This record gives sequence, C-alpha cells and structure tokens, in this order.
Amino acid sequence: MPINLPIALTWLRIAMIPLIVGLFYIPADWISVPVRDAVAAFAFIVAALTDWFDGWLARRWNQTSSFGAFLDPVADKLMVCAALLILLDLNRVDSFIALIIIGREITISALREWMAKIGASGSVAVHRLGKFKTAAQMVAIPCLLYWQPLYGVSLQLVGQVLIVIAAILTVWSMFYYLRRAWPEIRDRSDRDKGSRKA
Repeated sequence: MPINLPIALTWLRIAMIPLIVGLFYIPADWISVPVRDAVAAFAFIVAALTDWFDGWLARRWNQTSSFGAFLDPVADKLMVCAALLILLDLNRVDSFIALIIIGREITISALREWMAKIGASGSVAVHRLGKFKTAAQMVAIPCLLYWQPLYGVSLQLVGQVLIVIAAILTVWSMFYYLRRAWPEIRDRSDRDKGSRKA
C-alpha cells in the first residue's frame, strides 16, 4: 500500500468520521448542544477540505495511484453517509432525502466497480452533474450540523434548501450515469444470452 501525503490526508478524513459521530454520544452535561454542533460542523468542513487538498496535491506532486483513486471516493462516501445518519437521528434531514442520497452512492459505486471490471470505466467517469451534487451536499451538511443562525443567516434554512437540491442532483446524476452505462449493460447481457444458447 503506497503511503504519501495525499493518501495520509485521505486516511485522516476516514479517521475523523468516528470522531464526529462520537461527539453525539457525549453526555449533554459535558458539552452544550450548540458547542457540539459547532465542533461537528467545523470538523466536517476540515474533512471536506482535505478531500479537495489531497486530490490537488496528488496531481501537483504526481503522486496519483490506483489505491488512492480507490480510497478517496470511499472516504467521501463514508463521511457523507455518517453525517446523514447523524442528521437523520437529530431529525434535521428527511429520511426520504437520506435514502435517496445513500442509495445513489451505493448504486453508482456498484456500477463503477462493475464497469471497471469489464474495462469500460470511462463510460461512468465523473461528470459535472456529480460535482454540482457533491458541492451542494458538502455545503448543506455542515449547515445542518451547525443548525444555528450565523451573522443573521439561517443556516438551518440554507442547509435544508441545499440538501433538497443535492437530492435532486443525486437522482439526475444517477440516471445520467446509468444511461451512459446502459449500452455496455445491454451488450454484456446479449453476449451472456448468446453464450447460454450456444
């Protein structure tokens, strides 16, 4: 397993997940809810920034690797899913929204794994729709974790609007990737049927 700074930052992002989740198991008389939420939101922002920074460093220092390409999206999905489960428990996100986003991540991860296995991963390469979805998600989640007004701005409302936008983009991008992959799926299915008949 290669070890360099970009991969170390990715591992740091994964390590921060139980720390963020653990904040919500601290007894209420140990830490106030506003402080807990602020720390969780700040930790999520730091983790999200390492996502951008490790990719930038890997490209700049020419330290990209197949392991890093595997680990980076896994870290992102774990971080987002963990945060959504926290928000679901706090009743700050609708269960249907959480199901859409988590279900899409599982579906597209499985699709990309299968497409890579048959040598057609280029068909489901990251598209700008996916990037817009990620951006909306990464802004919405810390707003929902913080949940308090900031400088007169209702971050609760901002987060709720953005998470709905993220869910819409989630469905849109999922159908985009499935449509791109469909010719390969159909051709593989036809070949499998032909081989069974033979």
